[in-house]
Amino acid sequence: MQLSSTPRGARLARLLATEQLRAWGLPTGPAAHIVAELATNAVTHGRVAGRDFRLLLYVVGGTLRIEVTDTRGEHRPQPQHPTDDAESGRGLLLIDALADRWGVTEGPAPRKTVWAEVRVSPDPGEPCSGATGGLPQRPRE
Repeated sequence: MQLSSTPRGARLARLLATEQLRAWGLPTGPAAHIVAELATNAVTHGRVAGRDFRLLLYVVGGTLRIEVTDTRGEHRPQPQHPTDDAESGRGLLLIDALADRWGVTEGPAPRKTVWAEVRVSPDPGEPCSGATGGLPQRPRE
């Protein structure tokens, strides 16, 4: 999904991801929080006027991969330890705690993709389309 680099676009990313996970019969749990943080970071730190960000979700085996691509490749995310009274700056620490793995992939210029992976299993009694549900099949890094 391509979304506007605005707070509304970040909120829409979380809502659309939650609905897609439900449609696949997967728990929304940590994935919705990860999407929210990655999308907010793309809008806050990766925004270039007139350029959108991209959200991609896919499942391979039992792993959900969340990718958010923005057009500020020169701004690589760095986890920080904010002061106790800071109102922001904890997003990557949250992603680190919730995801099984996460990282950054460069390019093509001027883009970067911040990704996170979470092991998932379908809710009992719910169908799970996973990678066979029309999702793009991509090689693992």
